[in-house]
Amino acid sequence: MLQTRDNITTLQAARELYGSTSAVSQTALRKLKSRVQLKLFSHLFFLDYTDARHPVYRRYEQECLDLLYQAGVLLREGEYVVSEKLYRRCQRLASEGEFTQHEVTSLLGLRQIYAEQRQVGHYRRVIKQLAQAENLLQNEQEASRIFWEAKMMLSDQVRIRQQLLTKLPEFVQQTEALYQRAATFRVYDHLYKLRLMQQELIGDYEGIIRTTSESETLWEAGKLNAKRFDRRYNMFYSVFAHLQARRLQEGLRLAAQYLSAFHRSSGNWFVFMEHYLLLAMHAGEYRKAAELLKMALDNPFFSKLRTAAQQRWELYRAYLNFVAPENLPVRNLHFAQLMHVLPEYSRDKQGLNVAILILQFMYYLKQRNLEELLSRLEGLRKYAGTHLREAAALRSRLFFRLLQLTVTENFDVVVCRRKGQPLLAKLAQTPMPGEAFAGTEIIPYENMWQLALQLMQPEQS
Repeated sequence: MLQTRDNITTLQAARELYGSTSAVSQTALRKLKSRVQLKLFSHLFFLDYTDARHPVYRRYEQECLDLLYQAGVLLREGEYVVSEKLYRRCQRLASEGEFTQHEVTSLLGLRQIYAEQRQVGHYRRVIKQLAQAENLLQNEQEASRIFWEAKMMLSDQVRIRQQLLTKLPEFVQQTEALYQRAATFRVYDHLYKLRLMQQELIGDYEGIIRTTSESETLWEAGKLNAKRFDRRYNMFYSVFAHLQARRLQEGLRLAAQYLSAFHRSSGNWFVFMEHYLLLAMHAGEYRKAAELLKMALDNPFFSKLRTAAQQRWELYRAYLNFVAPENLPVRNLHFAQLMHVLPEYSRDKQGLNVAILILQFMYYLKQRNLEELLSRLEGLRKYAGTHLREAAALRSRLFFRLLQLTVTENFDVVVCRRKGQPLLAKLAQTPMPGEAFAGTEIIPYENMWQLALQLMQPEQS
């Protein structure tokens, strides 16, 4: 009941279950919820972490956690022989998987066993290993502190992301120094992700391609721990970077190759598919884009996506229908209605608002609806003046100026093409912005301008 009906209140649930809303009924409901919750918690011990949908490290880390739990219980019960075996096994697995924190916990358990049993030789060996592991762990924890500080600043707000940009070079330098002292996977992973974060925020997509390629090479050479490195993360970033760097055909090839690595029930599958779809849209392969869109919308797990994610897919469908209706037919009435509800899709100031405003303008340009176009132009001016003042938003500002020509030149395609040429040339020389200045071009502005010129062509008699 509580799962299927999100808005049900405690009083409503008590009435439906017990026929009244009295204090006794509400107390009974609270006890019932507590029992159900405890039963659900007990099932956590039986989760299958060998499932391929999980990050690769989970199955190995969970094995360590299980051993630590069993060894700890036995040690507290005074069973030294079996608990020692379990701690030793956990230490070995933790060392192989570079789970330093779990290795330290195992060594602490062994230290207690050997101290209480007066096994001097074993005790001396363990405390030496413990000192080395604790030194590694200290470096790892400092790297984690730096990484999570950066992650915390990776806000949806553009201003905070730009503040992070000024601190990231120092964060990367500090983590590189830590990696020199402790070349463990955990430190490497934080350094790798900090570099990707920095490159993504400044729009250095060629840098991301190099970073992901280097990591893939290290993994293939066996220099990255196979029990820890999740290649899907690397694949995801590589495809994303190829999209942003406009290396479209290579990106499409990689996306097709990598897709099978993502389970279709996971949220990561849908995000990966968004990048795959955008690669096809940017490459002008609209038939392929329609196939990918259908795959996503037909996925039975689509309904479980957050509302914002579902609305992004609706926007992609609207764009695809506008530029290539023959590949994805949608009734005109439905498309017209979509134009009116799109503004509700994105209330933040950096997400898909620009893409929504542009699609609305193109829709009314196709109709030659001057009144609506003038209204949208005013909206574009206000939006640009308020939210696109940064240098990195130059592409959007340039395209807004191109769209403005269509109205000021009274839909004269010859004049618009001539006067728009300098703006178009500048647009072609302007790189995609980094994620700190996020704005999604579902179809490249250069392609959208060519479509606008086509829409203004006089009809053939």
